Amino acid sequence: MTETSVREAPITVDIVTHKRTRRPVHSDRHADSYYAATVNTQTDYPVLDEHITTDICIVGGGFSGVASALELTERGFNVVLLEARKIGWGASGRNGGQLIRGIGDNPDQFRNQIGQDGVEAIHTMGLEAVDLVRKRIAKYDIQCDLKMGYFDAAMKPRHLRELKEDYEWMQSREYPHDLKMISQEQVRDIVGTDRYIGGMVDMGSGHLHPLNLCIGEAEAAAKHGARLFEYSKVNKIQKGDKPKVFTDRGSVTADFLILGGNAYMGDLEPSIGGKVLPAGSYIIATESLEPSVYNSLIPSDYAICDMNVALDYFRLSADKRLLFGGMCNYSGRDPKDIVESMRPKMLRVFPQLKDAKIDYQWGGMIGIGANRMPQIGRLEPNIYYAQAYSGHGVNATHTAARVLAEAISGQAQRFDAYAKIRHMTFPGGKTFRSPLLALGMLWYRLKDML
Repeated sequence: MTETSVREAPITVDIVTHKRTRRPVHSDRHADSYYAATVNTQTDYPVLDEHITTDICIVGGGFSGVASALELTERGFNVVLLEARKIGWGASGRNGGQLIRGIGDNPDQFRNQIGQDGVEAIHTMGLEAVDLVRKRIAKYDIQCDLKMGYFDAAMKPRHLRELKEDYEWMQSREYPHDLKMISQEQVRDIVGTDRYIGGMVDMGSGHLHPLNLCIGEAEAAAKHGARLFEYSKVNKIQKGDKPKVFTDRGSVTADFLILGGNAYMGDLEPSIGGKVLPAGSYIIATESLEPSVYNSLIPSDYAICDMNVALDYFRLSADKRLLFGGMCNYSGRDPKDIVESMRPKMLRVFPQLKDAKIDYQWGGMIGIGANRMPQIGRLEPNIYYAQAYSGHGVNATHTAARVLAEAISGQAQRFDAYAKIRHMTFPGGKTFRSPLLALGMLWYRLKDML
């Protein structure tokens, strides 16, 4: 399946402001989302107000940073993590919760850059990625509503052909989880709509509560000795034998630095900032539904994505709301009303929800790369980065964290498979790159209509 689809759109436009008694007033708390409303634990990590020396400093408190912190502390490193807002504030805490196998859009296209061994390494990591997350959840008993089962929904005959090729390829690699091609007559056993003509079920993929996963991993990293700081935005990097980063009230000097800010990196490191484009994506969540209703929507309780480029993705939450997302927006302009924009899309799939109340709406930025392959590399011998998951981040971020930890630990073979891939800087600079990409994406949306 192609990775041009944005499968796990992260998410927030409207930010809830909370006053705090022990800290300054902040307008960058978690999104007013279903996930924030049902989070297991409210984080309360301190603001950095000291000067620290450590083995590894990580910038960014989403999955890339938090999973890297956990991987590295498990290996015995001293780690400091700096988050500009709250742990899981960005894509990691707002996405569709889809945990889907695979990394990147067709790694075979990079064979001339990374060789066949590199292609095979990325294919293998893509199939291993979900199990990495599952084992992490089990090891640390993270309560994040993990549910296995995923359905790729075909809307056109060419989608079915692509899925059949995908099915045969995974069978040839002895994929260890159940796969099943679904005919049009069988679709309603999976999802209660006439919109799809078939698809493929993958029991090695599934869905979960991403904010609870991110916060649970942060707690595990802290128990291993990682020092985590919130509301500690890095505003300067000093490169050298020992990189040093500065916040408004403190600094961290480290042997190694990892940059994991992704779509929210801004201009902190321009050499990689221009290679990732923030694109908006949006989700609505219904009220909790009656059994007769939610069983008519997704009797399988699987995560579901259609195969269009401008795709819809949806699933049931643990308390049986429909979480429905999509509408990836490359223009840089957010919709005035998320419900008004998303509800018609939901009703095209599920007209039976015409009277359902919408309890939550939220949106935000995902990091898009030009070639749809995660960007995992090194700026200096001691400065690493990971970004641009293009909507497939729940699993790919954890793979990135593992290969970064392996590289820092002296095992760089899998890291090199990613680092050798060339990534284009988006043309047009900050002002024009979003409109130019939006124009380019019109072609793919027109293709969806054919």
